Amino acid sequence: MSNNQQQFRYSTGVIAYPLFFVLSIWIVFWAQVRFFPSIKRLGVYPQKLEGLLGIFTSPFIHADIEHLYHNSIPLFILSVALFYFYRKISWKVLFFGIVLSGLFTWIIGRPANHIGASGLVYVLVSFIFFKGIFAKHYRLVALSLIIVFLYGSLIWYAFPVKEGVSWEGHLGGLISGLVFALIFRKAIAKPERYVWQQPDYNEDDDPFLRHFDENGNFIENLEPEIEEEQISEDIEPNYNYTFKENKDKS
Repeated sequence: MSNNQQQFRYSTGVIAYPLFFVLSIWIVFWAQVRFFPSIKRLGVYPQKLEGLLGIFTSPFIHADIEHLYHNSIPLFILSVALFYFYRKISWKVLFFGIVLSGLFTWIIGRPANHIGASGLVYVLVSFIFFKGIFAKHYRLVALSLIIVFLYGSLIWYAFPVKEGVSWEGHLGGLISGLVFALIFRKAIAKPERYVWQQPDYNEDDDPFLRHFDENGNFIENLEPEIEEEQISEDIEPNYNYTFKENKDKS
């Protein structure tokens, strides 16, 4: 099985892990609304030590159902793409993506409570896009173009264009995704190389090209090749024997 077949392979985890992750966010939101409304304050508070805890908790906390809904769909779609095309490094991208994007938010963010999984969404958008470009693999490049088509407009929200939106978290996510695409640049599926693309390829050894003569005519059935030396060895003894036999008879 080739490297591409091993990497681009469907398994139950491709759907199950993203589904479990999104479902856990919805369960936390249900518990927040029903029993623990105070956990809404467990976001990232920039430049405050107590705000560092929000790096790990903020992706699971949302302001309202609309906020949660807008993050859930892209998070699920992008996570499925991540686990299918980059299975070996998917968990690293998710975990360190949460940490690094949250750390960026803590460093550059305004003094406010930054919550939501949108930072992670931006990590995945950025990572999948740049990773596909770096890979130069036709499937991954196509995936990058799809990401641009679906979520290219998100780039505007990485800047302070809308009040009440944590553009710092979005910007941190974009930067984090680019960083991971560079770090894991070698962990990519290489484009498949055909026989004639190999550096040691020799046309004379190609069994298919042997079916063509010097004029380019196709020969369906090739005659078995017999070396001249072997032919001479087979003929010469018979000739000597025949000559000697004739000499004796004469």
